[in-house]
Amino acid sequence: MLLDNAHLGQVHAPVATPTYDRSKLTAGIIHFGVGGFHRGHQAMYLDTLMNEGKATDWAICGMGVMESDTHMRDVLTASDGLYTLVAKNPDGTRDVRVIGSIIDYVYAPDDPTAAIERLADPAIRIVSLTITEGAYNFHHVTGEFDLDNAAVRADLADPTHPSTVFGLVCAGLRLRRERGITPFTVMSCDNIQGNGHVAEAMFTAYGRALDPEFGAWMKAHVPFPNSMVDRITPSTTDADRADVAATYGIEDGWPVVCEDFCQWVLEDSFADGRPPYEEAGVQVVKDVAPYELMKLRLLNASHQGLCYFGHLAGYRAVHDVARNPLFAQFLLKYMDEEATPTLAALPGVDLDAYKHQLIDRFSNEYVADTVARLCNESSDRIPKWLMPVVRDNLASGGSIELSAAIVASWARYAEGTDEQGQPIEICDRLADSLRAVAARNTVEIDAFIAQRELFGNVVDDERFRGAYERALRSLHEKGALATLADLVA
Repeated sequence: MLLDNAHLGQVHAPVATPTYDRSKLTAGIIHFGVGGFHRGHQAMYLDTLMNEGKATDWAICGMGVMESDTHMRDVLTASDGLYTLVAKNPDGTRDVRVIGSIIDYVYAPDDPTAAIERLADPAIRIVSLTITEGAYNFHHVTGEFDLDNAAVRADLADPTHPSTVFGLVCAGLRLRRERGITPFTVMSCDNIQGNGHVAEAMFTAYGRALDPEFGAWMKAHVPFPNSMVDRITPSTTDADRADVAATYGIEDGWPVVCEDFCQWVLEDSFADGRPPYEEAGVQVVKDVAPYELMKLRLLNASHQGLCYFGHLAGYRAVHDVARNPLFAQFLLKYMDEEATPTLAALPGVDLDAYKHQLIDRFSNEYVADTVARLCNESSDRIPKWLMPVVRDNLASGGSIELSAAIVASWARYAEGTDEQGQPIEICDRLADSLRAVAARNTVEIDAFIAQRELFGNVVDDERFRGAYERALRSLHEKGALATLADLVA
């Protein structure tokens, strides 16, 4: 059975379907980056509200800018925006529903003028983003907006026919300003620390390059709320499509598979209203930063704590690592003794329960997360997720033994072979240089942490250096599991 409006009534239990009349929905949000995460997260929250008779004027119009977005356009057009969401619980049960909150999709390169007009539509009050960190176009060293990007230069030269998200969003805002229409809110939902601040810096930098006065107007009138988002959503596979067809009788070109856990903490800063997100379980707060640090330093840093040790020891599935009591003990000890002391107060959060829930989430075999995925792009992740914990604890006199061991496990991983002698494919923008430095680990033990662009000055700190050296020697002499046993003893 094809999944579309005509066949929606033929979908039966256990698959839940929209209880609202989709023909009465109107778009209030344009979203760039319609992928698995957005459809398993923000679109799901809206669908929840719509099933309660709320937010019917906040439906989503997807907007694509890249050639790869044509596939999503074609799939969603064929299904009238409908798709199957399969949430896999740790006990093997599933919660399956059809999501109906996406009602349109615009592929901007087909007609940039029409895309700009859609952005200028007064009904559109939020433009949201899940475009991935790399698409924000900031320089990895300076953090500044990269005006030398060829696509950005082309948009600045011909702003009426933009091809980038920056050109489109700013063209839409300029048209709204000219017509006296309230600006929309730009809501980043990407997994970036201070995602609203990053979005504001990048979009206003483009706006200033276009017209300094317009850039100043953006800074004064366009809100960029921060948010913290969390849900493990692996890429959809052909096996997932076949499973949805065989189990539920639904032919869905792009279903979404995810874990059962979902969290969204959102700063309440909007120019022209918003859906009542809090009524669907979103934590709408004044300050996202404490919650963001909780996720980055507990969940994200713990991912790094398990992936290198796990890969070296021969594990390839995240749930197999997390189910080893030694790894669970190590991660909980890191979270309790090193990460938690660096966190601010978190109203409404039971931190102990949250930490144990993380171990349960990592142990969910049905999500089928891979160790290799967690090991990717370490040169971006370790400096942002783990090293701030190290710096805070070095400053306060707190423990750094376990954090140093995680860094050592990355250094050992970067050598390019695991403990069984199997080659490791290092997926990182700095892969070649990391491998070259790691090759000196046994003859120049501090070479890896002497990369100041990644680790700052920790190589100069005797306490950190000693903990790192002990862990790296142990990894070479005893291996990952024995090193972990010593660390948790």
